[in-house]
Amino acid sequence: MNKLTKKSFYSFLTLYLVSSFIFLAAASYWFYSAQVSTQKSNNYYKMSHIADMVSSKVIYAHMMDEVFSLEEFPHAKVGLYDKKQNLQYGSSIQNVNFTSDFYMKDGVFTLISQGTASHLNIAYVVIQSKEYAQEISKIKQNIISTTLIVAISIIIIAVILSHIFLRPIKEKIQEIENFVKDTTHELNTPITALMMSTSRAKSKKVYDEKIIKNISISTKQLYDIYSSLSYLSFDAQKEDAQELLLDEVVKESIEYFNELLEKKNIALEFDSNECKLKIAPNKAKMLVNNLLSNAIKYSTPNTKIFIRTTKNSFTLKDEGIGIAKEKLHTIFERFTRANSYAGGFGVGLNIVDSIVKEYKYTIQIDSQENKGTTVLLMF
Repeated sequence: MNKLTKKSFYSFLTLYLVSSFIFLAAASYWFYSAQVSTQKSNNYYKMSHIADMVSSKVIYAHMMDEVFSLEEFPHAKVGLYDKKQNLQYGSSIQNVNFTSDFYMKDGVFTLISQGTASHLNIAYVVIQSKEYAQEISKIKQNIISTTLIVAISIIIIAVILSHIFLRPIKEKIQEIENFVKDTTHELNTPITALMMSTSRAKSKKVYDEKIIKNISISTKQLYDIYSSLSYLSFDAQKEDAQELLLDEVVKESIEYFNELLEKKNIALEFDSNECKLKIAPNKAKMLVNNLLSNAIKYSTPNTKIFIRTTKNSFTLKDEGIGIAKEKLHTIFERFTRANSYAGGFGVGLNIVDSIVKEYKYTIQIDSQENKGTTVLLMF
């Protein structure tokens, strides 16, 4: 990852983790508070139930004149006290504060009941239990372990999501880097040709036809690059549509690329029939220029290109290197090139596709490797 991607990755990861841990901490605290309240209530009702049971047995033993026997309870200590607060039966965990009915001290809950009504000289039933503290300790351990597991899961998910989130950004950055490299390469060729041609012209002090032709071709290549970048960057789509003859646009395009056709010794045949369209002039020009430029670029020397216009269609057929079948579905994607036979940015067919979609035309491309490509536009 480069610096920009790393910065985005760590920013997203930090934001996700901080927000997730805040929610996790809040949820853990809420759950702990709820469990503490629940355990306190449960403990109180359990101790009250024990106190009621013991009081009932004390009263029953007194009324029936039977010997009273205090049973043991698994999670509580029971002590029976007289009016002078002296222990008569059972035992206690800690000293009893008889001024409160229900209290907790050092993790021990104490409940004091006077439900015996002084039968058998028992004034107070005291229940003491550590169960609440033990249960709260278990709950704390469970919450801590669960929180740690959830936190680790959140970290793992955050890392995965960060990579998923950054994948399109990384792809776009890679596209931009490739675009910059391609732009540098594409500009280098015509600029070098211009510099060499002008240098030769200066040294000879004679401007022969070959030098002028090289300068013209290089200048046109630079202009085509400029036109494509302008269309992509400055939104040339706002131009108003007007009625024009596409066959005339094709003738101008052929004339424009004539020097390049001659340089590669490519024969071009044009079957011209009137084709009226309502389209922005610059877009009509870019539509034809991009298709013809691609045909010339990907044609080998000493081959042929055939163009036909009809009332509602445009056909261009070349004998070039063709396009692999598995790459046909990606040729309209921006910055995508079907092969590296010739230079380019991978934007020409993307521009064609955007114009076709804007005017609701249809485009069909048939191609075979090493045999050529046929492009059919229906208006």
